[in-house]
Amino acid sequence: MQGDDRPLVLHVMYRFDVGGLENGIVNLINHMPADAYRHAVLALTEVTDFRQRIQRNDVEFVSLRKPPGHGIWQYPKLFRLFRKLRPAIVHSRNLAALEVQVPAWAAGVPVRIHGEHGRDVGDLDGSNVTYQRVRRFYRPFVHHYMALSRDLADYLVDKVQVPPSKINQVYNGVDTDRFCPARHGPQVIAGCPFNPAEHFIVGTVGRMQPVKDQIMLANAFVQAIVLDPKLRLRMRLVMVGEGPLRAQAQALLDAAGLGALAWLPGERSDVADIMRGLHVFALPSLAEGISNTILEAMASAVPVVATAVGGNADLVLQGQTGYIVPSAHPQAMALRLVELASNPARAHAMGQAGRQRAQATFSMQAMVSTYQRVYDQQLRLSDSIRSTPKNQ
Repeated sequence: MQGDDRPLVLHVMYRFDVGGLENGIVNLINHMPADAYRHAVLALTEVTDFRQRIQRNDVEFVSLRKPPGHGIWQYPKLFRLFRKLRPAIVHSRNLAALEVQVPAWAAGVPVRIHGEHGRDVGDLDGSNVTYQRVRRFYRPFVHHYMALSRDLADYLVDKVQVPPSKINQVYNGVDTDRFCPARHGPQVIAGCPFNPAEHFIVGTVGRMQPVKDQIMLANAFVQAIVLDPKLRLRMRLVMVGEGPLRAQAQALLDAAGLGALAWLPGERSDVADIMRGLHVFALPSLAEGISNTILEAMASAVPVVATAVGGNADLVLQGQTGYIVPSAHPQAMALRLVELASNPARAHAMGQAGRQRAQATFSMQAMVSTYQRVYDQQLRLSDSIRSTPKNQ
């Protein structure tokens, strides 16, 4: 933007679509003071209608439409783009976008930051040696790292051999004004056939893909009814999201004769309203960074039952704001769901404790302040290096 002296931050990810990583970028751009930085979003593949969630009108969006595989042949295009946009900071996210650090270096981008937000099915526990080597290859081109959980920060130090001084661990923030409990208890969800005044509603929200493992939650729901058959009258399951597991989960529930007790509406944009209609939020993922949906549930005063992966245990206090259970273990999830359904007062108290924790520890202001501080520090460091005579 001509005549605008605000530094430009170029946020780079594989695809800008519905997801926790992308939602974090939206929150960061929407809540960072507009006079601090300009922002642009570069998707290596596609920018979808998700862009409409960004409320600022000065954000540029670029889709590279890159085919699958390593994009070294895209380097000249990226080089020209970086020269044209002249970002002060290139901030890539996750392994799929890490390769942009090389053309950013070649184009002379002053500050190059990389964020680790979570893992996928190809590397659930961080033990994939090839992925470690790839990250080590790109390490010299990255000035600083942002890790969204202690687990990911430890991974960068232990496996990628990044000095701790080059890593900031930052939790996602949640908008506790938007995500807040309904005044008189869980409210009816638009289009949902279940009534929270009569039913105990267990819900989840997320992309229905293997790494999120909603099939485990469907199995846990079935097992919960087996463990306590009386819950057939009260317990209901809501699974919001689109993806290949949606049809599989519905088929599993139908085969168990419980299809009518579950609602799988596909993707929804009214997540805050959905959270306000739940009695328990369940997250059955096989891998996570710092889950936005856990934070949104906590802010909505909904107790959480989540798997012991990634940063989930950083968020959920065991026995206080919810429960952590082993991943890929539907019986453990079922036992906790039965426990909470059998004691609604305890579930309510856990939800209230989660709300207090979200407000105190995971505020949007804290997240934005951390990112802005890192951006400011890295720019000052870059300026000081460039202003130092080379013979000193």
